[in-house]
Amino acid sequence: MTENNHGIENEVVVSRDETNVELEFVIPVTSDFFHGHFPQFKILPAVGQFEIVTRFSRKYLNTTRWVAGVRRMKFSAPVLPETKLRLKLSRDPAKNSVEFDLSGADDGKSYSNGIFTAEAQ
Repeated sequence: MTENNHGIENEVVVSRDETNVELEFVIPVTSDFFHGHFPQFKILPAVGQFEIVTRFSRKYLNTTRWVAGVRRMKFSAPVLPETKLRLKLSRDPAKNSVEFDLSGADDGKSYSNGIFTAEAQ
């Protein structure tokens, strides 16, 4: 089975260590995340943002995609197609938690942030 990347390819690793990663990527207008979600004003739905967060958490921080709980989650602004994004992920192994911050790579605009519980694989 091939994983659906929703059109996100070739994310760039800005920095990485055992428990932290910072990535930059673009979600193209052709991504299925934008299909049917406000056709006249395409935005990335909150569930799409969280899908991206958990996918990259699994890929780079070796967590499961299954989320046991969400401590805090805030969606501050709509993400438009072709926006260059920066995602910071930080895993706390002692608490089995991951903190995330999704912002504009060029302007630092905050799009979403939060903390969720996910076990290591």
